Amino acid sequence: MKLSANFSLQEMVKSQTAERKGIDNIPDQPSIDNMIKLCESILQPVRDHYGIPFSVSSGYRCGELCLAVGSSLQSQHAKGQAADFEVPTVSNMELAKWIQENLEFDQLILECFTGGNSGWVHCSYVHEPRKEVLTYDKANGYREGLIGG
Repeated sequence: MKLSANFSLQEMVKSQTAERKGIDNIPDQPSIDNMIKLCESILQPVRDHYGIPFSVSSGYRCGELCLAVGSSLQSQHAKGQAADFEVPTVSNMELAKWIQENLEFDQLILECFTGGNSGWVHCSYVHEPRKEVLTYDKANGYREGLIGG
């Protein structure tokens, strides 16, 4: 099932952890509807802007998968509202700044960035977005804004 021109349901639910642990990572219809909005509002515009194919490293996570990866059952991933990704050859700081300046999002987190294409970008979408921008690293935790490595 296509969620947008370049993103499918199959890739949004793919998880190596789920495969390894035998977890059935199948979303309900509200989560699928959320993933459609996420793909149309965030992932597809990023793909269209950069013109570079990229994969989502973490999209939808059922409750069991959230717990298996050390996440919360309240995570936006569990509702199909969030994705972690990066675009090959594009600095994750540049990617995060472009999203911040050009897209409507709920939460944008530059995660584990130490320069270049390190770490990844977490971005979520909801109907009434907060436009919250954070940087996360293990040493400092979550901090407001986009903070370079």
